[in-house]
Amino acid sequence: MDSGIRRNDAISTTPFRPLRMILVILALLLFISFAAQWYGRNITMPRYCTDPAGVIERVREVLSNRKPAGSGDRKPYIIAARLTFLLPRRSDEQLDLYIERLQRHIDQQCR
Repeated sequence: MDSGIRRNDAISTTPFRPLRMILVILALLLFISFAAQWYGRNITMPRYCTDPAGVIERVREVLSNRKPAGSGDRKPYIIAARLTFLLPRRSDEQLDLYIERLQRHIDQQCR
């Protein structure tokens, strides 16, 4: 019976260190953020460099039409739609201005 009491005493004497836990969580969040930025820049963006004009046109269709692919292949439109997550449209931005900004971004990334 004494060993059970000693075990509880050892657990309760360990101090809780919230600062250490917060720093670990903050470091993990920063790592995830940097890894996502690296992946977007080095893996995802080069996919759009093969046909930038086609991608831009499909993004315009995705943002303008309810069913841009119609009954055809949806994969190119899904890939184009992913670009809108990498470079989101501002809330007050007109479609043409957004497309121009998207084109500049692709041009910069594909150099």
